[in-house]
Amino acid sequence: MIREEKQALVDELSEKFQSHNAFYIADASGMSVAKINEFRRLCYNRGMEFKVYKNTFIRKALDTLEVDTTEMDAALVGQSGILFSKESGNAPAKLMQEFHKAQNYSKTAKVRPSLKGAYVDAGIYIGHDQLSTLSTLKGKTELIGEIIGLLQSPAKNVISALSSGGTKLAGILKTLSEKEEVAG
Repeated sequence: MIREEKQALVDELSEKFQSHNAFYIADASGMSVAKINEFRRLCYNRGMEFKVYKNTFIRKALDTLEVDTTEMDAALVGQSGILFSKESGNAPAKLMQEFHKAQNYSKTAKVRPSLKGAYVDAGIYIGHDQLSTLSTLKGKTELIGEIIGLLQSPAKNVISALSSGGTKLAGILKTLSEKEEVAG
């Protein structure tokens, strides 16, 4: 591969890092070609992409990001594949867990692909033990939805109280006026 091709690959990878709010670095070593293709197909069906890159290309592309990614160096050993997701930051973690479950890995077996590191909304997670944490993370849209729901809740309660109070008050006034008419 000539220098221009290498630079084009780094530029492409850098552009992907900047256009995706989440990417996971995974170790797929030891997986058969058939299993890797099965995993890639599952990723594709969920709107994600899995591709293997050289660690040096990944490091050079990470250096173009405007955040400190030196923590990711621990993940850049051995064979590295990158799982890109434009949707939520937890989608790749859920996908990996689902794939592991479908493979019926025993508790002592080395699961593949294993999580080496992840970058989600400027947060860095290192190690396969972070997979369950990542799967429970809420995305920006989910958090915004929850906040809006919380903000709307008090307003809905006030409106509900006012409208129900208004009907009660009207009922009381009507009853009082009817009593006055009967008495008068």
